[in-house]
Amino acid sequence: MGSQVIVLIGTFILLLTGLLLGYVLSQLVLGFLTFNLFTFFGTLSLILIFGTLYYVLFWQLRREPSPVVKENLPPTEISDRITDNQLKNKLIAKLDGDTATAERLIEQAKQNYPGMPESWYCERVIDDLERDQR
Repeated sequence: MGSQVIVLIGTFILLLTGLLLGYVLSQLVLGFLTFNLFTFFGTLSLILIFGTLYYVLFWQLRREPSPVVKENLPPTEISDRITDNQLKNKLIAKLDGDTATAERLIEQAKQNYPGMPESWYCERVIDDLERDQR
């Protein structure tokens, strides 16, 4: 719930900053606003605010774990799914957000070692990556 509020507030500020930036830039281009040091730093600060918020919001959305669908599952299976998601997030973080590579490495591990639990494949790929980095 807390991260949703942050995302909503950030999105609102992002929208407001984008509108202000568009307005200021259009007034500069149309010549209604003179270009001086004040307008330069004001526009630069709007660009920095807009870029920072954009980066932070989408970083937050990308790192947010997907919610577990509550079916009539026993608690152990729900916790297993949460663990699987945490391991996948850890793997994706080690790959600097490259989800396609993470999925490809997990599929490759599934082909090499069939019949293992999903969390085992994630752990195996993470261990292989850490070993290769040494």
